[in-house]
Amino acid sequence: MKIDLQTVVCRLRESDDILLLTHRNPDGDAAGSLWALYRLLTKLGKRVTFKLVGKVPENLLFAAEAAPEEFEEKFIVAVDLAETTLLGEALQPVYGDKIDLNIDHHGSNTLFAKETWLEADAAAAAQLVYQLYLVFGAELDVRAAEQLYIGLSTDTGCFRYSNTNAACLYTAAALVEAGIDNGDINRRIFETKSKAYIQFEALAMNNLHLHFDGKCAVMALTKEMFLKTGLDESETHMIAGLPRQVEGVLVGATIKEKDNGLCRVSLRSNEPVDVSAIARAFGGGGHKLAAGCDLYGTLGKATADLLKEIEAALRSYHLL
Repeated sequence: MKIDLQTVVCRLRESDDILLLTHRNPDGDAAGSLWALYRLLTKLGKRVTFKLVGKVPENLLFAAEAAPEEFEEKFIVAVDLAETTLLGEALQPVYGDKIDLNIDHHGSNTLFAKETWLEADAAAAAQLVYQLYLVFGAELDVRAAEQLYIGLSTDTGCFRYSNTNAACLYTAAALVEAGIDNGDINRRIFETKSKAYIQFEALAMNNLHLHFDGKCAVMALTKEMFLKTGLDESETHMIAGLPRQVEGVLVGATIKEKDNGLCRVSLRSNEPVDVSAIARAFGGGGHKLAAGCDLYGTLGKATADLLKEIEAALRSYHLL
């Protein structure tokens, strides 16, 4: 069931002992939005805890909240979560059918929660959490503003992607006015790379292949590449955008080889291709120009299956 902002406010006012969740391997928007919502609810006098599955990227930890004490939750809120499978294997069986409220901006959201506040035009979930600060009249301290800025900037590619709308920029301006050092945050997140990442990116670029007259680029990230460089998987968020940067490419894909025959796919596209539709064909989802899914089988089989779906999508747009 979809609800509006005012209903969300009512639900949060009347609830306590709140557990916050987001998707596994949280990126900037997932972690930043969850931390900022945690700060908001504690300012309102609520007892709040949260659970994060997977490692948060090192370059975001300067704005992290300390892990709070656990207790028996009475109200469960998810943020930046399009579907319950993205909770991860540890949390999905426990909380997948128990989420009371979902705050999200993914058009592919499956409406799994009892109630969902969905704003598909929002650039990031952080934009929605910022609206909650305004409606509640809560103090927007510098730490919360940093967390929200992390969410906005990472989901818009430092305000380069097409989802960077006027509302997003107004929000970013308000966060700067709250006292953040946006230049320092941008440097930490977008301009500082570990030596291991540089080595990994070089290997990844050598593993990039073009298909369909250069309209598709696929990059395979193998387990061997992680072992060779020692790179932590949490540092690979920026890699997903590289294939789309090749001139002429309309669909870019990174396929990350995992254990147990799992391959994790990140899809990025340029207009007019909707990669969320490609992801949905494999049980995934996301946004029109950025989506993801999981495939099972060898890296070769996963690549072949993905290319078939990408080819069909390109043909549906009369691009082949």
